[in-house]
Formats: sequence, C-alpha cells, structure tokens
Amino acid sequence: MAMAANHDEFQPLNITVLTVSDTRTRENDTSGDYLEQAIAAAGHIIKDRALVIDDIYLIRAQTSAWIANNAIQVIVITGGTGFSGRDSTPEAMQPLFDKSVEGFGELFRQLSFDDIGTSTIQSRALAGIANRTLVFCLPGSTGACTLAWQKIIAPQLDCRTRPCNFYNHLKTD
Repeated sequence: MAMAANHDEFQPLNITVLTVSDTRTRENDTSGDYLEQAIAAAGHIIKDRALVIDDIYLIRAQTSAWIANNAIQVIVITGGTGFSGRDSTPEAMQPLFDKSVEGFGELFRQLSFDDIGTSTIQSRALAGIANRTLVFCLPGSTGACTLAWQKIIAPQLDCRTRPCNFYNHLKTD
C-alpha cells in the first residue's frame, strides 16, 4: 500500500474497540461506551466493537482478525493491563506487534501520575503497530480511557496534528 500524503483536512479512520474483562458486559461496559462515543464524536468510524474475557488466546483471536482486515486501521483495547491474576492484554498483544510504540506507555503513565500518583506504575498500558494497524492497550477504568483518548490518542489519529501523527503509518483503502 502506498504511503498517504499529509492532509490539511480531517481524514476519518476505521476504528474498533475491544473490552477485555471477566466481569463486564455490554450493559455495564462504561469504558467501551466512552471510547465508542469519543471515537464517533471525533469524526472517526466505529467498524466493530467486541468484549472478550481476559484470555490471551481470545484476545489474540479477536485482534488478529481485525489486524488482518484491510478495512481496520486502529484497534483500541480497554482492560487487562494491570497486575491482577488474569490480566494478560500485554502478553497477548506484544507478540503480534511489528513495532512497539514505547512512548505511548511512558506518556500515559506520566500523565496519569497527576490523577493516581505512584499507582500509575501498575499500569502496563502499551501500543504497537501490526500489519499497519495501530493498537492501543489501555487500562479498564473509564478515567484511564478518557485520559488516554483525550491527551494522546485523539491528537495522534488526527492527520492534521503536527509535527507528526500516525495517519501515514496506517493502512489506506
């Protein structure tokens, strides 16, 4: 696929949302609801949304299908990034990444320090690129999703953000 040019006008992206949780359902998934609403409000397109239990292979199965789909450009995962017994989103996703976006986790923890203090070191938030699909792995709290979306992800998915953004690194139709 050819590299996209810089754009002066907003270009909507095709985004999916995955909630990883052993306890949440679509009825009480406030983090997934927030992300879906924020993504749509920013002008992007929600291509799919799913919820899986915290299981490495179920997480990989769902995200691998999206990564292989040429219509999906971004995946946002909420949940499974802590240190609790079954938290396994980082272990599920890291092997799938062609490149890691180390700065995402570092910046997320720096920004969340203002909200939760040193507890931020227990977040294993991460991001990477797989098959030109950008994947963000966020904590399961709605506050963490709000912080990550507003302060980091939304600007980096906007092709007008300078000096750089992720738009030119993603699949194009």
